[in-house]
Amino acid sequence: MAEPKDEDFLDNIAMAEAEELAEEIAEFSDEALELDELRAERDDYKDKFMRALADAENARKRGDKARRDAEQYGGSKLARDMLPVYDNMKRALEAATDEQKEVAAGLLEGIELTMRALKDVFQKHGIEVITPEVGDRFDPNVHEAMFEAPVPGTKAGDIIQVSAEGFMLHDRLLRPAQVGVSSTPAS
Repeated sequence: MAEPKDEDFLDNIAMAEAEELAEEIAEFSDEALELDELRAERDDYKDKFMRALADAENARKRGDKARRDAEQYGGSKLARDMLPVYDNMKRALEAATDEQKEVAAGLLEGIELTMRALKDVFQKHGIEVITPEVGDRFDPNVHEAMFEAPVPGTKAGDIIQVSAEGFMLHDRLLRPAQVGVSSTPAS
């Protein structure tokens, strides 16, 4: 009868060891699960951080571009409003006859100086005058066709008259040059 007691004792030791091992495994798997959860949370925060960093960089780049555009093109409305002043002064100078030039030489000289100062201001701020010549090819990117007419000795698409000069602000068109275009078909 002593044998069954020894076996019970051995069984109790084996069960105790198994229970202890099961507890250690449970603790280990709980720790592993918690560690996996923490890693996933860390990866999620890292992803959110990287996205926020990229968004901030994109916002900085957009802000820089907006600032550069404002510097270059911020005065475009004022520049457009000044174009009729340029046109009127140019017309005044072109309309003066030789007789008027003799009588009002000081006045015309003042207009010429003002015109030169206006051109200097335009140049300083990146405004360039588009001056097409009669015989140049019509370019719809910088010219506006005011009329078409058949003119002998020209090809279709040639400029036959310049009504008004055009203007560029850096690389943007402020106003196209207004021109008349030949519609003479090629013969």
